[in-house]
Amino acid sequence: MEIESPCISLCRMDAETGTCEGCGRTLDEIRAWKLADDDGKLAILAAMARRRALAAG
Repeated sequence: MEIESPCISLCRMDAETGTCEGCGRTLDEIRAWKLADDDGKLAILAAMARRRALAAG
């Protein structure tokens, strides 16, 4: 089973956080996604979840 990209086609970078307002990834994570194996993609998803949790307080 392929891990789907979190992209929701709302591609706009937030200058304060350095993350995409749509998917929550950094530019490095967006670039890495296409070539990442499943473990790499899961690591990116985990980093996104950590950032969201920190932002939520």
